[in-house]
Amino acid sequence: MKDIEELLNTTEKYKNALIQIRLDGHKNTVAYVTIEGKPRILKWFAPGLKQNMETEFSVLRKGSSKLKMPAVLEKDDEHTVLMLGYIMGKNLCDVINDVGVSFEQKQKMMMSLSAWFASFHEHFKTEDGFRIRGDASLRNFIYKDGIWGVDFEESRLGKPVEDIAGMCASILSTDPMFTDEKFQLCRVFIDSYRKLTSWPLENVSEAVAYALLERIQWRPKDEDVLRKNAKHIRKHGLSKTGHNL
Repeated sequence: MKDIEELLNTTEKYKNALIQIRLDGHKNTVAYVTIEGKPRILKWFAPGLKQNMETEFSVLRKGSSKLKMPAVLEKDDEHTVLMLGYIMGKNLCDVINDVGVSFEQKQKMMMSLSAWFASFHEHFKTEDGFRIRGDASLRNFIYKDGIWGVDFEESRLGKPVEDIAGMCASILSTDPMFTDEKFQLCRVFIDSYRKLTSWPLENVSEAVAYALLERIQWRPKDEDVLRKNAKHIRKHGLSKTGHNL
């Protein structure tokens, strides 16, 4: 992956950008910068991933006026760069896994998160079906006077349960993994989403189990624990009573 300085040093339009923080990007180069004192996110897409940029641009252009997600300030086709508004807040993964945050606070965040997904699925629903956000993980959300979603390049047509299951897999498999609290938070998240939506959400336990198994390719060292818990969830659901969701 390229370093953001290469873009800044070789492209006239970004020469005044000052790097504040380099951000994690699985496929692309992302940085929080200031340009003439204004906070911005530069997302530099890798060669061959221009379609990902088009996907993210399309989702943000349609959704940012309605939902809590960054506004697109500029689309640079020549250099495959999106310039986005910067959301100053805490990464939701860090907040949910912070022992200093009460369970009650985390429950409220799960309800806010479910409301975000319900609004997203409703906003992008068409006669042909649903668009899902894709890559539904805690790290793709920011907590700042509510829940904000970021990183939409993997958005696609699909079923809402894929997003819900992906988020549950993220909640369960971030450190500390598979605690009673994490299972409870997943149940709060699912129950809240169901209350807010009119469409069915079926086979959630199976979908969560599948999402956990998908993570093995990125986390081979955790294969045993991921397989064990996927098997348990497939058989017993996300409830200790054995009731499948």
